[in-house]
Amino acid sequence: MSTEFNELLPVSHADKSQIWIIGTRDQVIHTMNEFCVKRIANDRAKFTPIIPAPFEGKYMTVLIR
Repeated sequence: MSTEFNELLPVSHADKSQIWIIGTRDQVIHTMNEFCVKRIANDRAKFTPIIPAPFEGKYMTVLIR
């Protein structure tokens, strides 16, 4: 990952643990929903917005715990 890409994420890496979800847009949304149903995340607001990943056709979000 480049520094330029990391600057797009609105989180501090030193503060909390993170779970990065990378996949197709549908996979990312499905995993976010699954994490909420299984109570790994209390709320979808715990995820960063879905953004394009630096891989062809992939998207990503980060769960801040």
